[in-house]
Amino acid sequence: MTASLSAPTQRAAWLEQWLSQLPAASGALAAVQQRGRAALAQQGVPSSRSEDWRFTDLSLLQALPLAAAQPAQPTLAAGGSVLRLQLDGQSDPLAGVTLPAGLELLSEAELAQGLGHTLAATGCQQHWPVELNQASATQVLALRVKSRASAALELVSASAGGMLPLRILLVLEEKAQLDLSQLIEARAAGLVSLVIEAHLARSAQLRHGLVAFGQNDAALFSHIAVEQEPESQAALSNVAAGWGLARHEPRLVQVQGQAHSFLRGLQLVGGQQIADTHSFVQFSGPEGELDQVHKAVAAGQGRSVFNGAVRVPREAQQTNAAQLSRNLLLSDRARIDTKPELEIVADDVKCAHGATVSSLQTDELFYLQSRGIGAEQAAGLLKRAFCEEVLRALPEPARQWCPLDQLELESA
Repeated sequence: MTASLSAPTQRAAWLEQWLSQLPAASGALAAVQQRGRAALAQQGVPSSRSEDWRFTDLSLLQALPLAAAQPAQPTLAAGGSVLRLQLDGQSDPLAGVTLPAGLELLSEAELAQGLGHTLAATGCQQHWPVELNQASATQVLALRVKSRASAALELVSASAGGMLPLRILLVLEEKAQLDLSQLIEARAAGLVSLVIEAHLARSAQLRHGLVAFGQNDAALFSHIAVEQEPESQAALSNVAAGWGLARHEPRLVQVQGQAHSFLRGLQLVGGQQIADTHSFVQFSGPEGELDQVHKAVAAGQGRSVFNGAVRVPREAQQTNAAQLSRNLLLSDRARIDTKPELEIVADDVKCAHGATVSSLQTDELFYLQSRGIGAEQAAGLLKRAFCEEVLRALPEPARQWCPLDQLELESA
């Protein structure tokens, strides 16, 4: 029987052993890694006694092989006109690659200055999943989108086991635009850790779509921190399915208000899987906007967790924020936990939130079956329709990575 991570001594011993096996980073990441390892050694592994981890059982981690990742080829057809980079945490994704016009690498000095800046601005620099990534990442993809340029990029990663840390730093200059489609696949027991920092200058636009397919003995931690200057637009969408444990944390701060944040999330769980989304949006100036919809499909004994925090201080007058959590329960043994956290001090605002939990409607199933559609196919069509609002928000390449049969398989 695998020992539980609930005992502090067991957690400390497991983490110490893992830290001793990690490869060392160089350059700007060396100091980041050193700080991350020191922080992890001090923090240990979160337990359910922590409010942020109350619903999330981390015992799966102790059974994972946390050696360096074994890279694999993503199961994708050849790309189209959009540049596709493969991130495996080991080889240089830009070797032999010519970046398209408007995209360029950050210098080592810019990298040293920029790493951690947006994490600190969004209040998550010391969060455990972030420290985990900082303690393990030996590479970072650091890109700038030049002023008024428009670029598109695909990032793909696949792991055949072990620990795969992915670190990305993005700087979008004034009026720059970036469409970023990202695919993560886990095909064996292991852990994938993703940290993205993005700074959006005035009127910049970022559209990021993350599609992550795992399996029962794999875990995913994804952390996306975005700093928005006025008139910028950040659209973040993610789909996660099949992971034994998945934790997704989008965190955005509108530094002077007058920006637009768009969040769409979909998590599918079955068996005894756990998917946990903790989002955070901070309005630090007036006239900011938020449009957030989070959806979950839970079958078997799966558990879905959503915690959506929105902060509207006094200086954020005329904020317009809407948050909705919609959940589809396919089993009486599955569980949905949804918790909006709206902290509003400003008095001239429009802020709304809502949460629903429902099952497949018998009248809709009956209608489809009366048209000659089989019961199983009818249920699949209704589930796909439920997911469609989030899938439509993905950039076009990422939408192609979410076929109906894949979603059906991963949520079974």
